[in-house]
Amino acid sequence: MNELRPPAKPRVITLTVNGEYHEATVRPRHMLVEVLREMIGLTGTKDGCASGTCGSCTVLLDDRPVLACLTLALECDGRNVRTVEGLADGENLNTLQEAFLDQGGTQCGFCTPGVLMSATALLEANAKPSPAEIKKALEGNLCRCTGYNGIVDAVLQASGQSPGQVE
Repeated sequence: MNELRPPAKPRVITLTVNGEYHEATVRPRHMLVEVLREMIGLTGTKDGCASGTCGSCTVLLDDRPVLACLTLALECDGRNVRTVEGLADGENLNTLQEAFLDQGGTQCGFCTPGVLMSATALLEANAKPSPAEIKKALEGNLCRCTGYNGIVDAVLQASGQSPGQVE
C-alpha cells in the first residue's frame, strides 16, 4: 500500500550573501535561486530554464560557479554566496562590468548575470585567460543575442588584454 508521508518540516538555514548574513526558512525542495530571488530579494540572478541548461542562474558558492536552479538551498547552509549584485561597489561598476559595456557583451541582458559570475570565477582563478580558456569557462552560459565575440572581448579587456583575439 502506498502511504502518504507528511511534508518535510521547514528548516532555517543561514547564508552569507554578498557579505551580508541572511536566514531563510526552507523546505527540502527549495532551490538556491528561489532563496535568492524570493526570500532575500536579489533578483539579479535569473531563473531561465529551471533545468541547468542556460546558465543564467550562475552564482558563486564559496567562490565556485554553481547553477542556483539545481542547487538545493539546504546544501548552502553556512556557506558564502556571491551574486551579480555583489560585483559593483554601489553605483560604481567593476572592471568586468565596464568591459561588458565597452565591448557590447550584453544586449537583452538576461544571460548577463550568469555570464558575469562565470567570468568572475575564471578571472579570479586565471588573471590572463586565453580566448580558448574564456570560451571553456563560459560554455555553460547560453546567450541568444550577442554571438559571444563581445563577451569574450569583454573578458579579455577586463584581464588587461587586447580584445579582438577571438579564436
